[in-house]
Amino acid sequence: MTRSEIHTVSEDRSLPVPFTPTRASDIYTMRTLETAAERDEAAALVQDRQNWLALRSLPLPAGADIPAQFRKTQTGSAGLFEDGKLLACLIPEQTPDLGWGQGPCLFLRSFYTLPSHPDDVTRLITLWASDFAARHDLLHVRAEVPTRQLPDPAPVAQLLNRFIDMGWVLYGPGRGQADEVARLELHAEHRPRLGALINCRVHLPQLTQRDRSTA
Repeated sequence: MTRSEIHTVSEDRSLPVPFTPTRASDIYTMRTLETAAERDEAAALVQDRQNWLALRSLPLPAGADIPAQFRKTQTGSAGLFEDGKLLACLIPEQTPDLGWGQGPCLFLRSFYTLPSHPDDVTRLITLWASDFAARHDLLHVRAEVPTRQLPDPAPVAQLLNRFIDMGWVLYGPGRGQADEVARLELHAEHRPRLGALINCRVHLPQLTQRDRSTA
């Protein structure tokens, strides 16, 4: 990717993240996955998304069995639901050091959305993560997006630009849990009225020192 294809940390400031539900009654739930059925549903969503990426020759995490991670009770995975339907899943971690960025953060590991679902799901997760981190006295949310070398870097550049438009800041490339990644950071922000849109029932993850070079 060239400098003209994606913005850099010095070029962008965090932007507001607007979201307008399609109906006034739209209520979402973000919750820790407690049952085997929920974890199996998350694993299936991840597999569907990975198949979607593979068909488009887009980067996948190197050597990691992500669906299997979601099936494990101890993983502490969480999901975004609408009327009982799982729209997205991820593994939230509280970590003091990723090897990049400054200070402790909420790290969103293995973030996957339902294939062919509107991009507003990512906006919802962005809003939730920013507020969740702030409520637990964490200053930042961080994530990593696989960016393995591709013949055509445009789709990954478009994805990163969508994140930037939602308020994320791009810290450039590096190595992470998914091999070659783009590093993203989001400023934590209290959003007192978000509870009217997203009912949060996620447990604060325990502090972890996980090595980002391994899955």
